[in-house]
Amino acid sequence: MSTGKGCARRIQAMLLSAGLSAALLAGCAVDPKPAPPTTVAVPADWRTHIGPVSPVEQAWWQSFNDPALNALVRQALDNNTDLRTAASRIAEYEARLRVAQAAHAPSFNASAGPVRSRARGSTGRIAETTLFQIGAQASYEVDISGRLDKLEAAAIADLQGQRYATDAAALSVASNVASGYLNLRGLDAQLAVAKATLASRTESLNRAKHLYDTGYNSRLEWLQSESEYRAAAGAVPQLERTIAQQENALSLLVGANPGPIARGQGLDGLTPPPLVSALPSELLRRRPDIAQAEQRIVSTDATYAAARDQLLPSVQLSTSLTLQGLTLGKLIDAPTVLWSLGGSVLAPVFQGDRLRAQADVTAALRDQTVIAYDQVVLTAFAEVENALSGIDLLREQITEAQARRDAAREALRIAQNRYRNGYASYLDQLDAQRSSYTAEQTLVQLQAALLTVHVDLYRALGGGWQSSGS
Repeated sequence: MSTGKGCARRIQAMLLSAGLSAALLAGCAVDPKPAPPTTVAVPADWRTHIGPVSPVEQAWWQSFNDPALNALVRQALDNNTDLRTAASRIAEYEARLRVAQAAHAPSFNASAGPVRSRARGSTGRIAETTLFQIGAQASYEVDISGRLDKLEAAAIADLQGQRYATDAAALSVASNVASGYLNLRGLDAQLAVAKATLASRTESLNRAKHLYDTGYNSRLEWLQSESEYRAAAGAVPQLERTIAQQENALSLLVGANPGPIARGQGLDGLTPPPLVSALPSELLRRRPDIAQAEQRIVSTDATYAAARDQLLPSVQLSTSLTLQGLTLGKLIDAPTVLWSLGGSVLAPVFQGDRLRAQADVTAALRDQTVIAYDQVVLTAFAEVENALSGIDLLREQITEAQARRDAAREALRIAQNRYRNGYASYLDQLDAQRSSYTAEQTLVQLQAALLTVHVDLYRALGGGWQSSGS
């Protein structure tokens, strides 16, 4: 009984010593370094104003009214390998959090087994003994500085940041699928123009050959017609190759083997969705990558605080219990009980400035995350501005391209009539054909680009993203 009271008094003395040591050595800890302030000035509004706007819908890709596009996006969100990897990372960071939380609990270890020994006794005789023993040890760290709490807070922020990263990846995948599909429909439209042009050039070639054979045309006009026909014929397989590559890229995004992609609406049937907008100040809460950058700051700040706490003393409580016996029967019936109970204070005295350097490393990493946050926000502002100005200017370009297309069609009609009636040379008709083909292709490319830049705007505004919470 007296022995137990003596142990208790010794433990109390050690804990008191730990508290005094913490108070005395706290002044040796590195001074906290404040994080650099954010340098981003949030503008009051956007530079480009493009008329009435509507709220962002979460399933924003459905605004294009194309069932084939909707099915592709859904398939990508279910099967994309990047998203599956992101989900696995969430499981990883959940396990990391459990590791950090486990540091608050006592550790317990058990051991059992025989020990065979041969030794010379006090009489000089050599004796061999077999000792059976069962032991248990337990230890617990008293978190007097809150270091373990800070490490757990960092793990929580890392986990939440990974969830936001997964949301950002999903937004990126959906945007890439939508952009890829719209680009595919644009290529389909270009291919249709190329095939129509090839059919027209085939007719012109046959006519030029007939006129040459009957002596109404020179061989030069026939060869010029054949040259234009070959140019149009070469454009078709080039576009078909690009279409196949785009289909393979989309197949990869949706997690499928390379193959054909089902089509829905044609380019003319795909109307731009309603314009969406948000104030710059609202954008900071609408993008998952910005939320992820915020969580990085929280994590590195907590890690920095925990690194500074490494300079403070730590208190360890430990206990052990051992049962011994010369035989298994004696171990069970009448064991020899050995136990110990104690505490220890571990205080850093001299480690070559290693702990201070580690704290400086984490402080620098924390500062880098603040700067990275500024970069993410500035990039977000720039992406929205680019999308808004792109929509505005592409509309103007399409208006001019449509007028150019109409004029080129009329010029081609007149040139063909004049050539048939003998009032113009074949070169006039060739020039008109080239201009018409170029105008048609330019208009198709601009129409596809306008649809794609709407996707860019939805992506830049966060695509209707909502925080998944912790």
